[in-house]
Amino acid sequence: MSQLLEEILSKENMTQAYKRVVANRGASGVDGITTEQVKEYLAENWESIREKIRNRKYTPQPVRRVEIPKPNGGVRKLGIPSVVDRIIEQAIAQKLTPIVEPLFSEYSYGFRPKRRAQQAIIKLLEYLSDGYDYIVDIDLEKFFDNVPQDKLMYLFHGIINDGDTESLIHKYLKAGVMVDGRYEETEKGTPQGGNLSPLLSNIMLNELDKELEARGLHFVRYADDCVIAVGSSAAANRVMHTITKWIEKKLGLKVNMTKTKVTRPGGLKYLGFGFWKDSEGWKARPHQDSVKRFKNRLKELTSRSWSISMDRRITMLNQVIRGWINYFRIGSMMNVLQRIDKHLRTRMRVVIWKQWKKPSKRCWGLRKLGAPEWMARQSVALGDRYQAVVKTTGLRLINKEILAKRGLLSCVDYYCLG
Repeated sequence: MSQLLEEILSKENMTQAYKRVVANRGASGVDGITTEQVKEYLAENWESIREKIRNRKYTPQPVRRVEIPKPNGGVRKLGIPSVVDRIIEQAIAQKLTPIVEPLFSEYSYGFRPKRRAQQAIIKLLEYLSDGYDYIVDIDLEKFFDNVPQDKLMYLFHGIINDGDTESLIHKYLKAGVMVDGRYEETEKGTPQGGNLSPLLSNIMLNELDKELEARGLHFVRYADDCVIAVGSSAAANRVMHTITKWIEKKLGLKVNMTKTKVTRPGGLKYLGFGFWKDSEGWKARPHQDSVKRFKNRLKELTSRSWSISMDRRITMLNQVIRGWINYFRIGSMMNVLQRIDKHLRTRMRVVIWKQWKKPSKRCWGLRKLGAPEWMARQSVALGDRYQAVVKTTGLRLINKEILAKRGLLSCVDYYCLG
């Protein structure tokens, strides 16, 4: 057995991988074993599994196909490996990452240690400020589904050159997928959802990075999302056509020409951000599509027909608010957040009004907030005509401060904290 595989299977590395996978929770694979059950399963079976891996006799289970709707239509196919296979894949990734990281481009930001999407946006803004404001937006068609496995393993061999590890990874690529209880072979692609896929995708697309660098082009890439910034329309169109041909010929990947385009920054959506220019230059902000999805999520969580405790509702709202604002914090969005805050408070008033239910409880609630008797009765008289009652002075006493005491984050205040 190779030294690399021995390091992958070491107790320390496997324990770290186990902790990472269990902490991330996630759904079970085709065997139904959950992250809560896997400890007991491994206690009984790990010695056997490890020996099979060492002797190249281990067979990973097929991944479970899950289809996630895309915001703009269509579905994203995810492959969920079993929890045991996720742990093994994570153990492999932990040992391979230090080996491949030094080989990757400084302009690649996806699925890499200490790198994130916001860094790609900041670099892109630098290009725009330097006058490279014609954008080639490359769209790789169903990248994770279409990766040529032979090409990927050839590139992997050139870096690792370790037969035992290569054999194990090849088995994961060939593990197959269960779709509606039916097994399908995987002759191409790497399952999006597996712990190894991000690393393998970067090994594949590092070849594109090297080609773009060799041509002296300004680019940023996050996983399979790549944009190239050039100085003129003519240069952008030339780059789009030559790079498209290179990708399809050298990497064996398919470029979606209906989505690949030359655009100006104002027409670009990249990693959820849009771009605009003022007297100070180019800036980023959440794209209108990202704002719309955020609003829709808040709308779901403030549905008055959803029977859930107020504590749980506020906890979920705060999680969504923190996550969204933390991601887009580098962008300009004060005006957007002010409008969202206002609408969110209106919807929360409706939720509270419905929870109070009875006229006596509603009158009591408004009186407790400081409303005079006549004002409380005015609101109560409107009953369940929610759109009318939220406009009354009485219900507006449920203001930002009251909701904050209840625990609800203000989008504006949380944004300003950063």
